[in-house]
Amino acid sequence: TAFTFAVLDDFLRENLECRTSGMNYYSKLRRVTSNVFPHLVPNRYRELLRLARQWRVLKLLKWNGFQDETERSSPGDLALFCAACPQPSINVDPDVDLDELVWKYTRTVVMDGNFKAEHMHEKRPDDQVWLMDGRGFMVAHPPYQEYLQ
Repeated sequence: TAFTFAVLDDFLRENLECRTSGMNYYSKLRRVTSNVFPHLVPNRYRELLRLARQWRVLKLLKWNGFQDETERSSPGDLALFCAACPQPSINVDPDVDLDELVWKYTRTVVMDGNFKAEHMHEKRPDDQVWLMDGRGFMVAHPPYQEYLQ
């Protein structure tokens, strides 16, 4: 089973811009492959989703200047810098007393306000593969579990 780079790029673009789900995109691929007998095309839906995740990580590594695994990224290297977020010594004067202006320089993290993220909970969390383990915005899994204890 193989998916070309063009197919993976097209899937990411459709997923981002058109909100096309993986299942709908794969259904389209089956029609393109065999318009008359799409049900005879082997089911490679799970492979498409797995490759799409890996493709996103590879593109992110490339965009941030990591060419291979010999040059490992450290925690937070793949996170985008937010110019609007308060960063002492970057966009907030380090001499300012932040205790008086805590309302002005507080970061706010918001969960899904519509409570529609239930589908994000894994059915089998032990099978989860951590592709971005601590390299983006989220903390690595082992330190997080240690913190929870």
